[in-house]
Amino acid sequence: MAIRGRTIVIKGEVRSSDDLSVDCQINGPIICEGSALTLTESAVVEGDVLAGDITIFGRASGQLIATECVDVRPQATVDGAVIAPKLILHDGARMNGWVDPKRLDAALSVNRFQQRKRDAG
Repeated sequence: MAIRGRTIVIKGEVRSSDDLSVDCQINGPIICEGSALTLTESAVVEGDVLAGDITIFGRASGQLIATECVDVRPQATVDGAVIAPKLILHDGARMNGWVDPKRLDAALSVNRFQQRKRDAG
């Protein structure tokens, strides 16, 4: 599944139960729990992200929670927290924030609580 269109701006939550490739700007959370998320070179995400695997070629600002791995490719920029058991930071990638592989269970619980709260409201 893909969201393509470099001029597209999405304001709000994006959810997918399939692998997702994003090639636009998203202002809000992305939830792909158990699936892979790829942010292409032109992708800009401002919001928390939850996925099995997260691969970033573009820019992401917010908390990145991956149950498997966060892979920040050359020329990519991450501003915020990375909570994942594995982080790959390639030469040329920029990371402004912190990494905490031990808080995964707590971060998943908080994210699910916030999701339920958004669903109820």
